[in-house]
Amino acid sequence: MPARRTAAASAVLGLAPLALTALTAAPAAAHGSMGDPVSRVAQCYAEGPESPKSAACKAAVEAGGTQALYDWNGIRIGDADGRHRELIPDGRLCSAGNEEFKGLDLPRADWPATGVRSGAYTFRYRVTAPHKGTFTVYLTKPGYDPAKSPAWDDLDLAHPVATATDPVAVDGFYTFSGTLPERSGRHLLYAVWQRSDSPEAFYSCSDVTYGGGNGGGASGGSAPAPAASAPTERQIEDGAGRSSVEHHGHGDDDARTTTDPVAPASAEPATSPESHPAPDPAVRSAGDT
Repeated sequence: MPARRTAAASAVLGLAPLALTALTAAPAAAHGSMGDPVSRVAQCYAEGPESPKSAACKAAVEAGGTQALYDWNGIRIGDADGRHRELIPDGRLCSAGNEEFKGLDLPRADWPATGVRSGAYTFRYRVTAPHKGTFTVYLTKPGYDPAKSPAWDDLDLAHPVATATDPVAVDGFYTFSGTLPERSGRHLLYAVWQRSDSPEAFYSCSDVTYGGGNGGGASGGSAPAPAASAPTERQIEDGAGRSSVEHHGHGDDDARTTTDPVAPASAEPATSPESHPAPDPAVRSAGDT
């Protein structure tokens, strides 16, 4: 999948410089999506790409097709290098500006949602190819309108609800702790996974509703949105053959379609960590708007 390179703003959302450490000898691209609270794309994949159940996921397929759901673990920018806000336009956060995933950006308040409450929360990120890097999770500000596509200014960038560097993947999940602040109604959690051994970054939107587990109510007095649920291991296995995401043995194995930004699939195994310039902290502050 091609990387999004169109700058949308001069301000830059960034992540702290990280040690450049390789996890494995051979080059491999990291892939995944938030599993709890389940991401929008993973939720729609769990419903079934060919026959989604919720109105929101049906609309997403109508807008962008089914392939985006089979590629649920591939919402990425290959050369992000911390330049998330520069590269992803307002209203395109859930797709990371990638045309394939445009259905996830639809402005509607009936996306299936996970019920949450304020306080400690254990995040589980479903990973299909582990790698070193930092996770940062942001929550929308009070007053967020879920019927609109989220913009950068909708996120409380100055106060991430969770950050984690190099957590250990266990049973297919990175698990890390965070704290959800007081909110009410429907909100959105935006997760950024910035690799430290590559400029590649992954993104996901998770819809949540405070004080309930049924997804909350949609705007305009319509029926409540359904509760969100993550795909099962069987569903992930069954759909792997339909994925076009390339990550060297964790999905599409066609070396000709690799999306690894570090090295082509035909490259010799790496023997030492890559040299990559660290981001400039003066322009990479998470609260910089």
